[in-house]
Amino acid sequence: MNKISQITRQNIFDFIQVEGFWWAGRLEESNFLSRMFDLENMPSYDSRFPNAAGDIWQHRVNNYDWEDNWIFNDDRFNLLNCHDSKLLDFLCEMIHPLVRANIEEVNKLLQIFNDNLAEDNFEIVEKTRISNKPIFVGRIKINGKESIEKKGKEIKQILNADYVSQQINLMESSIENSPHISIGLAKELIETSCKSIFDEREEEYDKNWDLPKLMKETTKLLKLTPDDIPNEAKAASSIKQILGSLSSVVQGIGEVRNEYGSGHGKDGKFKGLQPRHAKLAVGAASTLAIYLLETHGLKK
Repeated sequence: MNKISQITRQNIFDFIQVEGFWWAGRLEESNFLSRMFDLENMPSYDSRFPNAAGDIWQHRVNNYDWEDNWIFNDDRFNLLNCHDSKLLDFLCEMIHPLVRANIEEVNKLLQIFNDNLAEDNFEIVEKTRISNKPIFVGRIKINGKESIEKKGKEIKQILNADYVSQQINLMESSIENSPHISIGLAKELIETSCKSIFDEREEEYDKNWDLPKLMKETTKLLKLTPDDIPNEAKAASSIKQILGSLSSVVQGIGEVRNEYGSGHGKDGKFKGLQPRHAKLAVGAASTLAIYLLETHGLKK
């Protein structure tokens, strides 16, 4: 059963039309729809044509006798009742950089979509970038996502690398739709943070180190091992306990990634973890990365 209501869908369609946005952007209508639908195998409403592709050409190009916003009422596409994922795909394609070049239009449409989708606990977010233009994906809103996204922003500011920003964007946006990808990227985030610390300190690391070994050597480099905390320090035992648990967190993320993440091929019976598990891995990895990078910054 769909979770995005007909009321929400109709409100979005009404806003699109009232604001004067052309749903196909700079593409021909058939070209736009072909990005999501197999027009060659969809029925025609005109007996002279074998499929929807010919039907659309006849009435939108040759005769031009359908109204401009016919798509919102066409039962073949059924946008008012289609599966939630198909509706989200349609909306994301409307603001794809190949479809719409004007960033102001993209931002306005994104605001319209998210203001309405929020009523049903959905949202459209940036997944990655191409030619420095955003690619979007629809998803169920992540509870507590503000905390995860805040951590991601902090890491981006510290590392200041396009690659890291893209990885964090993908990690965050995949939590609901592709948890296994988020889990794999959580492990990679820790690896990237550790290696960046070595590089900035002009210290060498072995490319063959596994994640626990890389983490162990990074904590040594930063003098974060329990042995580096003097016994006379206030709350020394608590600090040592926390630092000693870092290796367990890293090992746990590495093991989850190996079993359920995106780094290894799975058999046909594979069942991935749930989004809540991905949120745990992403949250732990982000917190750990920030701690390491901030400590590195303070001790440089």
